[in-house]
Amino acid sequence: MKSQRLHIAIQKSGRLAEKSLDLVRAAGFRLTMSAGELAYSVENAPIDLWCVRDDDIPTFVADGVADFGIVGRNVLAERASGLNDDGLVELMPLGFGRCRLSIAAPDGFVYDGADSLSGLRIATTYPNLLRRFLEARRVEASIVTMRGAVEVAPRLKLAEAICDLVSTGATLEANGLEAFETVLESEAVLVRAPRGFAPELERTAASIVARFKGVIASQGAKYVMMNAPRTALPAIARILPGADAPTVTPLAGRDDAVAVHAVCQESIFWETLEALKATGASAILVLPIEKMM
Repeated sequence: MKSQRLHIAIQKSGRLAEKSLDLVRAAGFRLTMSAGELAYSVENAPIDLWCVRDDDIPTFVADGVADFGIVGRNVLAERASGLNDDGLVELMPLGFGRCRLSIAAPDGFVYDGADSLSGLRIATTYPNLLRRFLEARRVEASIVTMRGAVEVAPRLKLAEAICDLVSTGATLEANGLEAFETVLESEAVLVRAPRGFAPELERTAASIVARFKGVIASQGAKYVMMNAPRTALPAIARILPGADAPTVTPLAGRDDAVAVHAVCQESIFWETLEALKATGASAILVLPIEKMM
């Protein structure tokens, strides 16, 4: 009999592991650890988290072992041949674990487009992505597949260039390497297989997606309130960054002024407040948003 709980596969260690747990907690799911940190149970919903190798997450979801997965887009794309042959559906980017898969070579290497890689050996842990990149540009080069420590390949004379993940660039710099071209922009994504859920779990599945969307939407979002002249509304709407149509309500005893409330999806800088002030706005408040759906 199939378990009447939903299962989410997450990375057991590495750069996405703790952030994935933070996302689940921020979505209001209370976690209890079990099985030596290899699994978590959600106390207030029929959900379990399974902590596995990141490379195995697409397999877990595609094979029906897990219902959802939180995985780097780089891992998902490497697993796929061409398009996603597992039929996995990317539901949403999650806003953390951002990095890029880049072509890099030792300082002093003259890079003038992908043709500069012709005839070279390129070390990578992402041979499928690199192969597709080279084939799309009709470049013939040798791919040296490694399990890790790709950045040392040029120094050990295993390859003349590398294709590896870059976030801050500090590792490349420490090894005398420079990134030249981006193969793939990556971040953590939520995935699921296209199959349906048991009827009694459909609501839970929808809740997971809705809550995650709410957490992502609230990150960096601000709630802005102010009093303003009614005539300044068009200018205020142009100034507020990433805001939908603001809510406007009359002020008691004032026909010429209104209260303006808006949710801004982008950062609010001091320059923004100064611009609002210049329109005649006053009593401007900027508040963080904890939850939003």
